This record gives sequence, C-alpha cells and structure tokens, in this order.
Amino acid sequence: MVLSLIVAAEATALLVAAGWYAVQLLTGAPVLSFWGAVFTLALLLSFAAWLYAVAYFLFRGFRWPRAGALVAQLFVLTIGFPTLTGGYIAAGFAMLVPAVVAMVLLFNKRVISFASRAGGAPPAL
Repeated sequence: MVLSLIVAAEATALLVAAGWYAVQLLTGAPVLSFWGAVFTLALLLSFAAWLYAVAYFLFRGFRWPRAGALVAQLFVLTIGFPTLTGGYIAAGFAMLVPAVVAMVLLFNKRVISFASRAGGAPPAL
C-alpha cells in the first residue's frame, strides 16, 4: 500500500507540473517550438496517467506494475541526481527520497508476495 501511495504521489506531482506547464504555455511564455511544447505537455499528462494506472494496479496486487514502477523510479533518479547536484537541494531530495524508498519496497519480500497476482484472463489457447 505504501508503494502504491508513493507512485500515486509521483503521478500527482507530474500532474501538477503539467498544469503549471500548461498555464505557462497559455500565458505566452516564450518557447522555441509551440508544437514541441504541446507534445511535452501531452507526454507529461500521459506519463501521469500511466503512473496512476501503475499505482492502482499495484494497490490491487497485480504483478505487472512492479516493472513499470521500477522504470519510473529509474527515470526519477536520472532527473533527481542532476537536480540535487545542480543546487536545487530541496527539489532533488523531494525526488530522490521517494524514488529510493519505492525501489527498496519493490524488492521487499512482502511486496513481492502481495504483488504476485497475474491477469484474470483465461489462457489464449
């Protein structure tokens, strides 16, 4: 449950960032490419939706979202370390601490045993 809450909080943070990005885009902040900025906004929104789905299915005990959660944490680490070393200490720690905790929880025996439910569809053949 803690793991799904961490992933849902990360999705919420992405949704807030997408909202801020959209406001900046609508108020006329200078961008090099308008359609590139729209594409970036679409990526932020779709990644937030994907993380909400991962959090939901982790909470329900499915096995497949563990891989998605791990990939998301690796992305957060690749952004968090440069943020931390770039002088934004609070933002860096705000990204790194939940990502590290989530990665530790992903390999916890209790989480692995809970998140072992396979899909409910019958075999194809």
